[in-house]
Amino acid sequence: MILGLPKKALIIIGAAVVVFIFYVVNQKGEADAQGAPTGCTMSVTADVLNARETPAGDGKIVGKYLNGAKFNAQPVVQNGFRKVVEGKWVADGFLKPLDGSRC
Repeated sequence: MILGLPKKALIIIGAAVVVFIFYVVNQKGEADAQGAPTGCTMSVTADVLNARETPAGDGKIVGKYLNGAKFNAQPVVQNGFRKVVEGKWVADGFLKPLDGSRC
């Protein structure tokens, strides 16, 4: 016993704390990946849309968006790819700006 608790209970509490920390860190990463609000909010029209590291069809895939996904994007388009955040580009032809977006 440590601090009046059985070792098994301390292990379970420790594991729960670690899981919680990973959850909080992951949520922050997802918020960062969404990007800061730009006034340019897009919706995906493809079944699955690959996000690429560079604005090119052969760029490394760094993520995916499903049909109907909505996210903030940048007003920058290069080679037919719209910039989402630094190092994340998607094919602009499979995006639809939401009403009121300034893209």
